Amino acid sequence: MSTHLDRAEAKLTVDPAFEIGEVNPRLFGSFVEHLGRCVYTGVHEPDHPAARADGLRQDVLDLVRELGVTLIRYPGGNFVSGYRWEDGVGPVAERPRRLDPAWCSIETNEFGLHEFMRFTEVAGVEPMMALNLGTRGPQEARELLEYCNHPGGTAWSELRRSHGVDKPHGIRLWCLGNELDGPWQMGHKTADEYGRVAAEAARVMRMTDPDVRLVACGSSNSSMPTFAAWEGTVLEHTYEHVDYISLHAYYEEIDGDVDSFLAVAEDMEHFIDSVVATCDHVRAKLRGKKRIELSFDEWNVWYRRLRDRATEPDWEIGPRLLEDNYTVTDAVVVGSLLVTLLRHCDRVTAACLAQLVNVIAPIMTEPGGLAWRQTSFYPFSDAARHGRGRVLRIEPHSTRHQTADYGEVNLLHSVAVQEDEDTITLFAVNRDTDRPLDLVADVRATGAVRVLEHRVLADADRHARNTAQQPDRVQPRQHTGATIDSGVLAAELPPLSWNVLRVTAAS
Repeated sequence: MSTHLDRAEAKLTVDPAFEIGEVNPRLFGSFVEHLGRCVYTGVHEPDHPAARADGLRQDVLDLVRELGVTLIRYPGGNFVSGYRWEDGVGPVAERPRRLDPAWCSIETNEFGLHEFMRFTEVAGVEPMMALNLGTRGPQEARELLEYCNHPGGTAWSELRRSHGVDKPHGIRLWCLGNELDGPWQMGHKTADEYGRVAAEAARVMRMTDPDVRLVACGSSNSSMPTFAAWEGTVLEHTYEHVDYISLHAYYEEIDGDVDSFLAVAEDMEHFIDSVVATCDHVRAKLRGKKRIELSFDEWNVWYRRLRDRATEPDWEIGPRLLEDNYTVTDAVVVGSLLVTLLRHCDRVTAACLAQLVNVIAPIMTEPGGLAWRQTSFYPFSDAARHGRGRVLRIEPHSTRHQTADYGEVNLLHSVAVQEDEDTITLFAVNRDTDRPLDLVADVRATGAVRVLEHRVLADADRHARNTAQQPDRVQPRQHTGATIDSGVLAAELPPLSWNVLRVTAAS
């Protein structure tokens, strides 16, 4: 915890001539898994007063659109490694109930492939379909692809048409399994075993639909004992057959060490850099021509240490699992992780905040009741709205402080995005819990002459959160005092805050 109450300072220069890359819209993805109440009483609740005729909750759909999600990964997650996709198609009344060993729940299959595709259609998002390469293999993967994407005239495509879906779904983005390096995963494999299966699945899928984009499983997290060696081996098998490799990372505040928690983006930065290095090493080794992109398709704050399986409901439908209630501190960390993803937009071209509703999610619901925004909703919606365009290379210099886990770090964590010819957005986190941060930014090269807005998410109580009883307890607010004088932006960033500073050259 910081103890000095003197003001901290930060300086940076924004120049459109120095670019990292264009932001791929897929960077603002999320994740719907058959886990807890993410699906049932989350996105889908036919008996809810706000339910549509298709069973989707209209209040949730409205919040998903407001959140700005562009991509949704489905149906898992750990769930997918034991999933039979055939269970979730055809007449709902005829679908089987199954045990889901991944989350000790009962899966009714009332919500399946076509219900998910309907959800993506009305929400205006792209689907990202995960395949079961745990307990199943390349043949089942190819059959699902044919069912989804082939126009007709074959057994699987005609089965789809008999289920009332005449036109193919045209799903472009596919995950070749999930976290198969993890001993907890159904169908856990070694890197060689997984690499061979993933390569075969990729080959037969491209024979069926050459336009698909494929994601190979990277390590479940960077602390796995096989990390980097796993990526290297898997890519040696799959490099010419896939487009992405996945990254997963979750963070939490441990034992009240808030300074280390606020600096966890340092770990994410190192994780990304390490995977990029591994991908490029394999490229050189194989004398490859293409460049593997990164799909950070699970990331969030998740208080895993609070989870006690012994007290979780067993074999229930849609039990309350992993329903973390996020604080202002958590939201600022989510903002910092978004800054990191944007700073690496040249290689991270897809990402999914895990998950979308109820399960470690920005949106919460009550069965038959309210839907509301968690604190983490706001930095994501800010980034999804104003983080489009070109990411500019900035090198901030700020007051630094010591953390137990990451050594000395800058108090400012920031990124600049050129939204259009006239508008620049600075996303900025002040990691100091006590002191405001005086930011000075040279924006002369942008032509900016005025501040459009300075919006802040902060609170005197860093543990403040939104609940069903107080759904609007924490909200962003407009902050006054930011100015531009002779091409120099000056602004005060409150202690422990997420900031959106937008400047423009327009009169």
